[in-house]
Amino acid sequence: MSPTQTLSRSTVQDSPLFDYHRLDHQLLHTIAYDTLVWSSLHGLLVGDKSVQRSGSVPGVGMVHAPLALLPTPFPENKWREAIELAPIFNELVDRVSLDATFLHQSLSRTRKADEFTSRLLDIHSKMLKIDKREEIRLGLHRSDYMLDEKTRSLLQIELNTIASSFAGLGNLVTKLHRYILSQYGKLIGLDSKRIPANNAIDQFAGALAKAWSEYNNPRAVIMIVVQAEERNMYDQHFVSALYNTHNITTIRKTLTEVDQEGEILPDGTLSVDGQAVSVIYFRAGYTPVDYPSESEWRARILVEQSSAVKCPSISYHLVGTKKIQQELAKPGALERFLENKDDIAKLRKSFAGLWSLDDSNIVTEAIERPELFVMKPQREGGGNNIYGDEVRETLLKLQKADSQEDAAYILMQRIFPTISAAALMRNGCVHKDHAISELGIYGTYLRNKDKVIMNKQSGYLMRTKISSSDEGGVAAGFAVLDSVYLR
Repeated sequence: MSPTQTLSRSTVQDSPLFDYHRLDHQLLHTIAYDTLVWSSLHGLLVGDKSVQRSGSVPGVGMVHAPLALLPTPFPENKWREAIELAPIFNELVDRVSLDATFLHQSLSRTRKADEFTSRLLDIHSKMLKIDKREEIRLGLHRSDYMLDEKTRSLLQIELNTIASSFAGLGNLVTKLHRYILSQYGKLIGLDSKRIPANNAIDQFAGALAKAWSEYNNPRAVIMIVVQAEERNMYDQHFVSALYNTHNITTIRKTLTEVDQEGEILPDGTLSVDGQAVSVIYFRAGYTPVDYPSESEWRARILVEQSSAVKCPSISYHLVGTKKIQQELAKPGALERFLENKDDIAKLRKSFAGLWSLDDSNIVTEAIERPELFVMKPQREGGGNNIYGDEVRETLLKLQKADSQEDAAYILMQRIFPTISAAALMRNGCVHKDHAISELGIYGTYLRNKDKVIMNKQSGYLMRTKISSSDEGGVAAGFAVLDSVYLR
């Protein structure tokens, strides 16, 4: 079905219970003050971009994470629907990752148009050539959804298989909102018990610890691959505090440092700065910016060649590309990987319209009605998607160029979620606005050869942004962290 057949218009949430704009100004100010105190005491923090070295030195230039002052309502039946999808998507990622033919055929045109994807495929090909198999496979995933207003359907935005962020800070926002409603819930008519528990950080840490255990080298460390400048470091440090709960040492290294300090020992062990590494958790490496030179690419290849557990492996990374998401939405594609008809039906129900740019009918439709489409490149992180008139302009430009560049994009049905009244806080200031939200469901998956050790839903992330904003990245400055209020 094309988007013109499902045109919907967003409507403002009309329930007075969640009309946060009605709240007394003094009450909002008091809640905001308590929120700032709680955030400071509990580590709900990011680096302040206006302060030098805030992204490289812990404790320098800290500011509260951008957040919603109060939780966003979400239908309980759709919440449960999203939770049920997590283990199915986990299994799908694993199965697709093992199908090299599918990955390379699906990304063959993208390879010609996108240098970054091409380099990733080159690494994958090298691993196939040396018959490098990942016996222990670990996935820390996040599937993002929006609720379409007209159809009331829960539709997937994307599936993240690398650097799925905010398990730490998202976990804290849930606790913050529960605290705020325990203090002020009676005044505003909300019950803190309607905010579902969120144990994402414990689940992520537990999955990493279990992978470390499966690797079976008690002297080895877990290595977190990070960017040199990272203002979201505190979210990462919540995950890396494994020594306290699991008695496992973690180290943080950039790809450049891995290249300079890393080597593979004769038995296949990755050694970095003299320390054996059992598990590698990528919080970098998902964008071309993370590979400014050949040094970083050498590090990525070194890691892949080692026996360490990669989160994600190069094949898991490729499964998370937009093009694979679009290919899996094609009729009959899921049947290649899954047998359970109910599982297949659940996944297919969550798919929004997704099309390749070699579909001339859809391209024509997108040029005529660009407001009904989102154009997505093979890039992770906020700020990369194309909306509105820019969709038309980009498509016309690509047509005139008559090149392979269109293979670097996919078209996606634009989703029109419910608009609700929100109170958003950034840099200590509360701003009333109308907003839309995106629900991310985390999943953890661990397999050792034929044995599935872990496959479950593992917490959630709610992100809210003003309704006039197209992009949704918190770290990119478009959205705030939020939590779910079940209704």
